[in-house]
Amino acid sequence: MSTLDHLIREASDLATGPTAGLRLATPAEAEVARQLHICNACRYCEGFCAVFPAMTRRLEFPTADVHFLANLCHNCGACLHACQYAPPHEFAVNIPQAMARVRGQTYQDYAWPPALGRLYQRNGLVLCLALAAALALFLALAVALRGGLRAVVPAGGSFYDLFPHNLMVGLFAPVFGFAVLALAMGVRRFWREITPVTSGAALDAPAAAEATHDVLRLKYLDGGHGQGCNNADDAFTLWRRRCHHLSFYGFLLCFAATAVATLYHYAFGWAAPYELPSLPKLLGGVGGVALALGTAGLAWLNLRRDPAHGDAAQKPMDLGFIALLFLTATSGLALWWARGSAAMPAVLCLHLGAVMALFATLPYGKFAHGIFRSAALARHAVEKRRPNPVGLGAD
Repeated sequence: MSTLDHLIREASDLATGPTAGLRLATPAEAEVARQLHICNACRYCEGFCAVFPAMTRRLEFPTADVHFLANLCHNCGACLHACQYAPPHEFAVNIPQAMARVRGQTYQDYAWPPALGRLYQRNGLVLCLALAAALALFLALAVALRGGLRAVVPAGGSFYDLFPHNLMVGLFAPVFGFAVLALAMGVRRFWREITPVTSGAALDAPAAAEATHDVLRLKYLDGGHGQGCNNADDAFTLWRRRCHHLSFYGFLLCFAATAVATLYHYAFGWAAPYELPSLPKLLGGVGGVALALGTAGLAWLNLRRDPAHGDAAQKPMDLGFIALLFLTATSGLALWWARGSAAMPAVLCLHLGAVMALFATLPYGKFAHGIFRSAALARHAVEKRRPNPVGLGAD
């Protein structure tokens, strides 16, 4: 046995020894700590992403540190394919999978209200689609009772002819407001826990700028070498990063379209519908196409990805979120085609049902990973600007 293997075996024994249970509460957290002790002795993947430089600043991995590092991981798979101790080696090091399991746990642990954390375990593809269908059916019945489900809305008409503006605000504003509040409270708890273990320093302007840059570029989906994530056959691909970008910016453009339309309505008294080349129409059209393409790509990649790259138990939640985003985008685009036709009421009910289901599941679905990961990147940007502990650190 080489000297390196001997040191790593000692690190593995230490992480699973009699004191390990005193530090960590769950098997998933203990497994991450065990693997990180091995990685800390090897350090071959030190330059791959933000996780490994942050890891080298630590000798022990209690719960808060594990939660921080798990949400810093982007699951690109590079370290798994480079690791000489990955399965079938007896050390069984699989950082992407171990981190993914802890990430799923953190979403539940920090959920607000805490009693609703178990919804993460039930938030799957079937539930999301069933919820969207149920809400769409409820809205369709409401329109039908008013005699409007088969009505032909004039070409110059508006969906407010079917659903008055104040009614739509009354339906969607509370759901969206609760989603924002629940996510904010959850990430606030996460931030408070990881701040002491990431130097405790406040977030300053340079750190915030760097974290924002890394979030917007999805920097750590490049595999640490600019070639992208790994497939099961070791090949690199940038498609996962590209589809994330299309979905992320498509969603932001759609949200911007709604925000601008709200400003038009309340500040200027300009009521919908808005025609091309109005800003809401341009933002919504471009955003809808980008979101539809991005989510279709993510679904295809998710179904084809090697199970060793992540937590199979979270796949239904991932696909449920992707499906709601795709349905929201495509039904919104379909409203352009259906406007002024007998199909418009049904398409509008489908779109509004998808949007409401998306809002209702935001705090307890895969959307949370973007919020928690952004917080982890911000704390990493703060920590890396502090002096390394004596004798530790990649630099």
